Amino acid sequence: MPAPILHFGATVLCAHGGQAMPSAPSPRVTVSGMPIATIASPYGVAGCTFVPTGGNGPCATAQWSVGAVRVTSLGQPVAIMTGLATCVPTGTPLLPVAAQTRAVAT
Repeated sequence: MPAPILHFGATVLCAHGGQAMPSAPSPRVTVSGMPIATIASPYGVAGCTFVPTGGNGPCATAQWSVGAVRVTSLGQPVAIMTGLATCVPTGTPLLPVAAQTRAVAT
């Protein structure tokens, strides 16, 4: 199913409301004038409100495990709104909230 491609300006949150941004977007492809994200690029998470319990602190980073199947940039699948990413160290998902809608990928 086609889904919007995530780019540097997309709103992506951790499950606790922290803002997530790609640490190394792919400069080769841009949408809405901003570089896109691939699943190889880790996301940094800032402002996670999760209270540390039992050594499991707030979300610090996240990594995509599922992205586009047919669309790649520099050999890596692009990150899409329906993809799957997991935060470290909590194991909770990233939640894409808003992204550009002109370019989609499957």
